[in-house]
Amino acid sequence: MSKLKTRKTAAKRFKISANGKLMRRCTGLNHLMRKKSMSRRRRLLKGSVLFQGDNKRMSRMMGEGA
Repeated sequence: MSKLKTRKTAAKRFKISANGKLMRRCTGLNHLMRKKSMSRRRRLLKGSVLFQGDNKRMSRMMGEGA
């Protein structure tokens, strides 16, 4: 059986947390920063857990490590 290859586009966008969950980047951090408060920007920087419905598909894209 051949190995699962990692899709490099997925590897750049998603990270695996210490507990094995897939983490994604939050939206809204590219522009119009002046109107967003510092607390909101800090909260957005932390990222969030990937939606449960996409979990299986994205973990296959991440390859053997996920």
